[in-house]
Amino acid sequence: MISERINQLNNEIIDFASIAESMIDKSIKGLVERDKNLLEEVMNVDEEKANKFETKMDELLFQFIAQFEPKAKDLRRVLMMLQMSNDLERIGDHAVNICESASMLVELPQIKNFNDLPRMAEIVIGMLKDSIDAFIKADSALAESVCERDNIVDDLRRSIAAELLEIMSRDSKTIERAMHINRIAANLERIADLSTNISEDVIFIEKGKVIKHHLSD
Repeated sequence: MISERINQLNNEIIDFASIAESMIDKSIKGLVERDKNLLEEVMNVDEEKANKFETKMDELLFQFIAQFEPKAKDLRRVLMMLQMSNDLERIGDHAVNICESASMLVELPQIKNFNDLPRMAEIVIGMLKDSIDAFIKADSALAESVCERDNIVDDLRRSIAAELLEIMSRDSKTIERAMHINRIAANLERIADLSTNISEDVIFIEKGKVIKHHLSD
């Protein structure tokens, strides 16, 4: 009975993650395609959906704890789901932040191409998907690969920041637009950090090893 209910909770987490992934994808697509309707959909529809899902997850998880009083690994998994639910809601918030900046940018002339942002988003979405898969499958090796990819995202973030600094130094009129692009990159970086946090917790549950962004043998 407990294992069946845990599987049901796993499916809910997968559904919640799918909402978060879609929000990230649509936020970047809206920017690149200059589609304000898509950006507004994330801000006005998807954000509310994510907030309601977090409330639903919290209720289901607390009900499970009250009903079954899980012990040991079952308890650790359920407590981790509570944290994951919070992290997924925060990821949704970061996607909304991206949409807010993108909504400003699509109204103005571009100061740079956005090729690096979709690439960054693709890596970030992959990290999120794999962090959830690692949790569901208890796959510490997959979780470690997510942590390793965090460095790639950090490097992209630094590269974007350096390019923007150069653009602003040449033309002060670009500062506002550059700050919005920088905000988008920063929010993608934070999503990668949250996915890494999930993976670090998977590694701790499965291997009893604390890494906190630093893989070690």
